[in-house]
Amino acid sequence: MADGEAPAGRSESELERLHARIAALEAERARPQHHRVRAFFSVVLIFLGCVLAPLSLVAAWTSSIVGDTDRYVDTVAPLASDKDVQNAVANRVTDAVMQHLDLPALLSDVAPPDRPLVDKALGKVGDSLQSAVKSFVHDKAEAVVASDAFERIWTEANRRIHGAVDEALTGGGDGTVKLNDDTVTVDLGPVVEQVKQRLVDSGLTVASKIPEIHTSITVVKSDDIGKIKTYFRLLQLLGFWLPVVSVLLIAAGVFLSTHRRKVLVAASLCFAFAALVLGIALTVFRGVYLDALPSGVNQPAAGSVYDTLIRYLRAGVRMVVTLGVVVALAAWLSGPGRWATGLRQMWHSGIGAVRSSADRLGMRTGPVGPFVHRYRTWITWILVAAAVLAFVLWSYPTGWVIFGLALGLLFALTVVDFLAEDREPEETGTTPGGPRPGGPGPEGPRPEGPVSQGPVSGPGATEGTAP
Repeated sequence: MADGEAPAGRSESELERLHARIAALEAERARPQHHRVRAFFSVVLIFLGCVLAPLSLVAAWTSSIVGDTDRYVDTVAPLASDKDVQNAVANRVTDAVMQHLDLPALLSDVAPPDRPLVDKALGKVGDSLQSAVKSFVHDKAEAVVASDAFERIWTEANRRIHGAVDEALTGGGDGTVKLNDDTVTVDLGPVVEQVKQRLVDSGLTVASKIPEIHTSITVVKSDDIGKIKTYFRLLQLLGFWLPVVSVLLIAAGVFLSTHRRKVLVAASLCFAFAALVLGIALTVFRGVYLDALPSGVNQPAAGSVYDTLIRYLRAGVRMVVTLGVVVALAAWLSGPGRWATGLRQMWHSGIGAVRSSADRLGMRTGPVGPFVHRYRTWITWILVAAAVLAFVLWSYPTGWVIFGLALGLLFALTVVDFLAEDREPEETGTTPGGPRPGGPGPEGPRPEGPVSQGPVSGPGATEGTAP
């Protein structure tokens, strides 16, 4: 019976192994399909996040220009000291003043008998006098726009009219900044008043008779401003949420992937590349925009205005590119690759050499070293979270801010690595207060077991020896 039961037992065991093998093969066949589905959605989410990255930068920039008065003033303040803008303002103010300046009135104080001679002479030198007066007025206009007073007037005026910028870009309002016929203009009336006062102070009292002038200078002119207003308003509303959605889409794509570290490196670089594309597009669009301006618009001034208005947007592009590269580099260096592992080993070896030198000099960490060694993982994540929180709470981070935070985090992790090299007291066999009981001391290892205590009296007393 035993011989008869053995083949049946073996058959049942082989059948169970076959079932297990079939189940394993089916699981292996289903796993690639599952991975392909996850990979597909991962790629889609990361792609959408990278596509939204440039729009996120534009939306955040748009929202900051309109929603933050200080940000707007900081943006337009450099225009007051820009030479091209100053020349354009001086030329426009000079033309406006000369249109209302009556040259014959300059000689109104001449005695009546002498006026025929003066009129005859004025007819001969009229053009020269016109040029001389215009040059005089232009010099005063340049002096006004180049003065510190003009910079203060410019800054204070822009702070007061910040609300009008929103009205201008949404097509309404009667503020200093207006949008009419697809043109953004700035009223130069206050500058004209300053020039009139300077002319009067210089002896040209006839300038006081010039009426109030509200001339303007064109800073933006485009046939598509009507469409831009709609897009601007939409981007303003999405200014906060669009960057968050972009980052969350990329994070979800990385989480769905099976090789998260590699995907994180690729996603970070793609995110940085998308921002870089926006930076290139801003440079290309500058040339297209200036070429499309009409002949009456001062192109150097318009170029200066364009560069000044988008300088914070370009700073945002540099920030995102730096952030993407830093995240990709951190993910790669913490991975299991051969080069990454080699670099980490070299880094730890260098820190270990410094720690050994400190030990030889008698520099000890006391109880700090064991504590850091025990909670090293928690401390590392706390430092990373602190760096991320600092980046999130920073009002307007730049590329240099990202670089500084990365260097600060690297320094903190280096200090942690340096302190964590100090081993636990139980591992070294010593305590901070002296030799550990049972451990090696100044006299060498303590013998184990009974030791000789000399003759002992009593029944059964024997002379003990150490084994």
